[in-house]
Amino acid sequence: MKPALAHTLLVVAVTACGDAPSTDVVADAGADEAAAVVVGAPTHLGGCILLDPKGDVPDDVYEHGDVVATDAMPPFTKELQVYGLKLAARDDISDDFMRLVARTIAESFPRDAGLDADLQRELLANHYRYRALIPVPLGDDMSFAEENEEQWAEIEKNNSVCDIIMQGTPVGPEGQVMEVVEHILHYVTDIGLHYTFPEVWGISEDSELARAMRKADDEGYYVLDKYLDFEDEEVRFRVQMQEFAYWFISTAWNLQAPYGPVWEDEWTILDQDDLRQKLPEMYAAYEETAARVMVAPSLETLQEIGPTRAEERGN
Repeated sequence: MKPALAHTLLVVAVTACGDAPSTDVVADAGADEAAAVVVGAPTHLGGCILLDPKGDVPDDVYEHGDVVATDAMPPFTKELQVYGLKLAARDDISDDFMRLVARTIAESFPRDAGLDADLQRELLANHYRYRALIPVPLGDDMSFAEENEEQWAEIEKNNSVCDIIMQGTPVGPEGQVMEVVEHILHYVTDIGLHYTFPEVWGISEDSELARAMRKADDEGYYVLDKYLDFEDEEVRFRVQMQEFAYWFISTAWNLQAPYGPVWEDEWTILDQDDLRQKLPEMYAAYEETAARVMVAPSLETLQEIGPTRAEERGN
């Protein structure tokens, strides 16, 4: 049996890069997900978010370490802890790439007088409490998870593993920036925002995010049907929500126009003004919550990660 979450993560990641998942892979993931359920109380929401806190919160939630070797999480061999998000990789991943991802995370949570410091610290504390762990594979190669089933099962059991950040993407260099930004946002919305602002960002049917997602689907701004192949309803709903949250925040940050995937038809709103006009209730809720604790990473860092669409195509 293949690790179910590893396949689900890969399906979501490749879909985000613009390649449609095969029905066979998704069906396999759904069957394994069901087979992995242990009788008793559920431990994770939506297949990835720890329901009970397991992690210790340090005195300084702004801890920003460097890449260090580890033998505590096989098959991973190194890790980097930043603001409660732990990047985990094997030796084929560049240390400099991990540091660049970490810098992107840190820049998204500046200690700025214009932000709410108490709420920001609470959000980062939730990353620690619910043990947010981000695997960093080389491209879409998740074979290490399949080859180390027992170790991977322990990682899934003890952490919130909601997606991956690939070094190198199936669509080439122009996909690298949003590969990083999107999957950082998946963790922040699934864990940090979900637990800090549950009425707005909660992975639940009655949150403001869920209502906005349904409205966007009804009005043709967001395509929910893209994820119908996920057989597990709870996993499908969580994936739909995290994808919608990514589209929403990255558009509020005006990153879709220069960096967003033009080959995608999943989302049709491309700038902040259009977003505010078409989804005003969610935009107001965003300003009262997420916008009070985080900002877009710097353009300098994004330029170091990868080119804009125009730069990649020589325009």
